[in-house]
Amino acid sequence: MITVAGEALMDLIVDPGGQVAARTGGGPFNASRVIARLGQPSAFIGRLSGDRFGQMLRAGLDHDGVRVAVEEPADEPSTLAVADIDPAGGARYSFYLDGTSSAMLDAATARAALPAGTEALLVGTLGLVMEPIATSLEWLMESLPPGVMVVLDPNCRPDAIGSRERYLGRLRGFLRRVDVVKASTDDLAYLCPGTAVEDVAADLLRAGGEGPAGPATVIVTAGPDPVRAFFAGAAAEVRAEVPPVDVVDTVGAGDTFGGAFLAWWIGNGLGVADLRDQALVRDAAAAAAAAAAVTCTRRGADPPWAGEMAGRAGWEWLAASGAARGRAGPGARAPGCC
Repeated sequence: MITVAGEALMDLIVDPGGQVAARTGGGPFNASRVIARLGQPSAFIGRLSGDRFGQMLRAGLDHDGVRVAVEEPADEPSTLAVADIDPAGGARYSFYLDGTSSAMLDAATARAALPAGTEALLVGTLGLVMEPIATSLEWLMESLPPGVMVVLDPNCRPDAIGSRERYLGRLRGFLRRVDVVKASTDDLAYLCPGTAVEDVAADLLRAGGEGPAGPATVIVTAGPDPVRAFFAGAAAEVRAEVPPVDVVDTVGAGDTFGGAFLAWWIGNGLGVADLRDQALVRDAAAAAAAAAAVTCTRRGADPPWAGEMAGRAGWEWLAASGAARGRAGPGARAPGCC
């Protein structure tokens, strides 16, 4: 089981012509769907509203086969994001967070919701910003059984961060229990403005303190440029190429990368100790980049299905494992979703 914890929200996507479309979204929500679509057992820990948008979010998770670990609907309205799409397909976000459902995850609920048999946990995005969810996720991570692999995707949203200093302090607290940091060059530019990528990665790798605590690897995405991975205690980095595609928009591409990385890793029977193998990390990053590239060819956060990836470079094992024979085929859609 791969568990994802954080926010689910509605993306109001505004295209360059001014047309608005409501899409289900949120980094952790998207990543949980990626994992399920790629044939791995997936669970989502987060608070969903009982309003119409919350019902759409729940339907999207159900449709893709994601286990909704917190079943009780929240009384608060759904969290909203507005994604303003530029002519090149890039997205600029603004958020409506105060008093909304995603924030309302308390520590006791989070701990009780963690599925038995969880092998990996993915956290990030607005789960590092809103309260009480940020504190709840930090406590959840600290209470995890030994051996559970933790991936952090900060997915920094400056417009949603009230205090940069408090945010950076929270991030460093998270890093003590994180095994993999997945970040974009935009994330690193926010965390350490004007600093070279390799220097920020080195700082993140040191952030867990002395000894075994802290990340084993930092994986950095850069749009169409190669993915770079840096490793604790190693001077060398590895790179993975990103397949060229015709971009419709980049909404959900980073979430797809993070979810696909974990689906590939756990699907191949790998764990925390294997993160020391740089070749394996490179192969996982290349496979995740291929999945993210598919998402970029479609409108909104619409990640690929196992049947679309099976047989592609790095994903040949999907067909052999039978994971490509999911209950929903390529191109299937949940009502009101994606």
